[in-house]
Amino acid sequence: MLYNSQTTEFYQVEHSQEIVKVVPVVYSRTAEVLSFVRCKLVSNKDVEDLLTDYKSARPYPHLVLDDVFPAEILNALLEELPPPSSEKWVHERHERFVKSNLRSAADLGEKSYQFISVLHSAAFLYFLSEITGIKTLLGDPYLSGGGYHVVPEGGKFDVHADRNTDLNCGMERRLAMLIYLNKNWKAEYGGQLELWNQKGTECEKIIEPIFNRTVIFQIGDKNFHGVRPVVGGHGLSRKAFVVYFHTVGKNLVFHNSIYAPTIYQAKKSLVKRIAKEALPPFLFRALKTLSGRDY
Repeated sequence: MLYNSQTTEFYQVEHSQEIVKVVPVVYSRTAEVLSFVRCKLVSNKDVEDLLTDYKSARPYPHLVLDDVFPAEILNALLEELPPPSSEKWVHERHERFVKSNLRSAADLGEKSYQFISVLHSAAFLYFLSEITGIKTLLGDPYLSGGGYHVVPEGGKFDVHADRNTDLNCGMERRLAMLIYLNKNWKAEYGGQLELWNQKGTECEKIIEPIFNRTVIFQIGDKNFHGVRPVVGGHGLSRKAFVVYFHTVGKNLVFHNSIYAPTIYQAKKSLVKRIAKEALPPFLFRALKTLSGRDY
C-alpha cells in the first residue's frame, strides 16, 4: 500500500507477471473537507463564539449550521442512497415512530464510506470538541442507529430523549449530528425537527430539514426532541445522514429512548386513549379496521 501525502490518496500496487499497475483504493479528501468545514464555520465566528452559541442555546446545547459541507459530497450521498425496495434497509413501523435505517455500515457506498471516515477522523473529532467543550470524543464505525435515516410520507418520530449508550461498544452517547439531504424542501411538507423543553411538555424550537443543514445537539436524559409527521401527497421522504459521537462512560445505567408524556403532544384523541386502555388489543385493532379511523 502506498500513500500520496499531496493528494491524501491511498494506492494499491497490483502486479501480474511483468505488468505492474498502481490503482487508487480510497480517496477521502480528508484534509480538503476538513479545511472547507473549518473555513465555513469560522468565517463569521471564531471557535469560542461557536462554543458560546452551543452552550447557551435553548432548550439545551445545540448548533444549527448551514452549508457546512461541500455540496458535491452530499450529492454523492444522495446518489448512493439505496432504493426503498433494497434489502439494505430496516423499515421500522411503530406507534411512536415510522422510519427506515440502513441495516449496516457495511452497506455504505464508496463515497458515503469516505465521508464517514472524515467525520470519524481525529481532526474532525478535535474540532467537535472545540465547538462543544466535550473532550476525547469518539466516533462509531458501526454506525449503531446512525447512517441514512429516511422518514417516509406519513412517517414521524414522537418526542423522546435518545438512549444513553452505544449498543455495540457500551460507550456513552454525547452528541448527535444530523446532516439533512432534502433539496427544495418546503415547510408544508412537514418533517421538522422539534426541540422540546426538559420536562417534555412544550416545543421550544422548530428546525426545517433543508439540504446541507447540519444540526449538532447534546444527548441527555431530558433533552427531548421529535420529528413532525411528513405530509403525504408530495411523493417525498425526509432524508438525513446521522452520526453519533461518544465518550467512555463510567457507571452508566443503560436506558433506551425515553418518550415524553403523550398527553402533552396532543397527538391522540381522548376517545382513542380511552379505547386503547380499556379494550383488549384484538378488539382495539378490530375497531381501527372497521371504523377506518386512526385510533
